[in-house]
Amino acid sequence: MVRNDRWIKEMARNGMIEPFEEGLIREGVISYGVSSYGYDMRIADEFKIFTNINNTVVDPKNFDPKSFVEFKGEVCIIPPNSFALARSVEYFRIPRDVLVICIGKSTYARCGIIVNVTPLEPMWEGFLTIEISNTTPLPAKIYANEGIAQLIFLKAEEECEVSYADRKGKYQAQQGIVLPKI
Repeated sequence: MVRNDRWIKEMARNGMIEPFEEGLIREGVISYGVSSYGYDMRIADEFKIFTNINNTVVDPKNFDPKSFVEFKGEVCIIPPNSFALARSVEYFRIPRDVLVICIGKSTYARCGIIVNVTPLEPMWEGFLTIEISNTTPLPAKIYANEGIAQLIFLKAEEECEVSYADRKGKYQAQQGIVLPKI
């Protein structure tokens, strides 16, 4: 069942989301904070922007960190038809009976900016690595410390037998922007 704003606030007070914004901040920013049935997370000011300077091949089994240029700042420009990685401002601790789905915010989607985050599995914790694609033929601005995507919390009827923490998932307790691992 999808969890509502009251449940999200209670769980955040118990450490599920830190830092946590109890209201929906909208004035002059891309919104973030609690909504009726979700939480709009923020994007931090650290980015890894794809580049073809070194002519490397993108290989998830043998990822070359030279594929990126690192950037820190309040506004990140993603080149046309390119991609960047970033991380959430918030640190998440997902309960054992919860699965979280992440969906990009409509403000960015309407500009051709696609946000992709894989599900947050039961008992996963860490800063979320966020994948951002600029599908347009123009440079695109991403605003740090503002909303980037909405998290939807799904509570199961019973706990899973094996959680992400139990199987020692490779992205457990990640800090910063984490590149692909095998």
